[in-house]
Amino acid sequence: MSGRIRFLDLRPLRTSRPFRALWIGASLGSAGHQIATVAVLAQVWELTRSPLWTGAIGLAGAGPALVCGLAGGSLADALDRRTLVRVTTAAHLLAALALLGQAVAGNTSVLLLLALVGAASGASALGAPARRTFPVRLLPSDQLAAGLALQGMAFQVSMLAGPALAGLLLARWDFPAAYGCQAAALVVSLAVTFRLPPMPVVGGDRPAADGASAGASGGRKRRPERGGWGFVLRRPTLWGSFATDLSATLLAMPVSLFPLVNEARFDGDPRTLGLFLSAVAVGGITAGLFSGTVTRLRRAGAVQLTAALVWGLALAVFGLAGPLWLALGALAVAGGADTISVVTRGALVQWETPDRYRGRVSSVEHIIGMAGPEAGNFRGGLVASLTSAPVALVTGGLAGAAAVAVVAVVNRPLRTYTLPEPEPETDPAPPGAPGPGAAPRTEPELAP
Repeated sequence: MSGRIRFLDLRPLRTSRPFRALWIGASLGSAGHQIATVAVLAQVWELTRSPLWTGAIGLAGAGPALVCGLAGGSLADALDRRTLVRVTTAAHLLAALALLGQAVAGNTSVLLLLALVGAASGASALGAPARRTFPVRLLPSDQLAAGLALQGMAFQVSMLAGPALAGLLLARWDFPAAYGCQAAALVVSLAVTFRLPPMPVVGGDRPAADGASAGASGGRKRRPERGGWGFVLRRPTLWGSFATDLSATLLAMPVSLFPLVNEARFDGDPRTLGLFLSAVAVGGITAGLFSGTVTRLRRAGAVQLTAALVWGLALAVFGLAGPLWLALGALAVAGGADTISVVTRGALVQWETPDRYRGRVSSVEHIIGMAGPEAGNFRGGLVASLTSAPVALVTGGLAGAAAVAVVAVVNRPLRTYTLPEPEPETDPAPPGAPGPGAAPRTEPELAP
């Protein structure tokens, strides 16, 4: 690869019509989710004026998401994944319409509102593992990371613009307008699934779940793994990638500490608090704009480890930062590192997982992606309550960086992992078939 700096790689949008449709639907769905999140927060506060109830929003969504995420992984490895995503998107749309209906009717029950939030979260999580497997089926090996970068870029933009748009909608047209936007976005997300090819599981689920042949066990086939956790733990590249992500989020997640830092150093100015969140998103968007350089790097393991290390160190700098410009700069660096880490991890996980396991392994990825940040925010708040916000940030950032370094030292397969070579130009595969290099392995190659 040349040393040129490359901007956002748009090849997946140009070369794959199904991926382009998927990206449009996912982008609008993410924006709608951000708008609805702000609307729910504002409505719960209006109904209760209680921080306890606004805190309960996370619990209302997290429980169904964890349960349905696990179930969704198994379903994604047993059913046509396109059909599963259609059904779950339709269920999510029904929950969004119910949220719109309760707002129009002037609902005053916070329990009803939280129940609908849980239903929407469960429906989304049920289809999330299947949806995660789509890019690797629609794109060739040399464009997978670029496709994931495009999805990450859309998420960062929605995270930056969605809350601001929600504020405008709520100020001018109140809750029905915000919930209506989410419902409209989900209609588009559902419609684009009809532009996707069938996504049956490739390879079935009958081969042995480890590298042993049938003959090595006396002619009997071993029973396949029932879940993704056992498969992940038997592959160093996968557990190492997930351990890297957990090290970064569990030990160094900073969001819960933003109000304390703002109060202690910047006089509690709410505009500054908003800048903290925006700085993280701006860093992610900037990394996305220049992601063409990163997505062409095939040493995905080393890239993820480096990005996670930078994330932890940047947050330690944020904990020590005095001037506002340095604090915002550290958060922007952390946001960019997080985007790079997520993109490279996604490509690595999808390519290292045979298709018949991708649904269950994607459910593991989904759960870690949810649980790690939530637990990390709790850890930060707990440590800060016993010490201070700067101490929690600095110790967390350094501990996260140290944990990532340990993973890098002990896990050579991850440290040296290289994405598959791009295939030479050939006639394109039928839509929905595995991309070049994605043919299912007869037996997963498990490192000792």
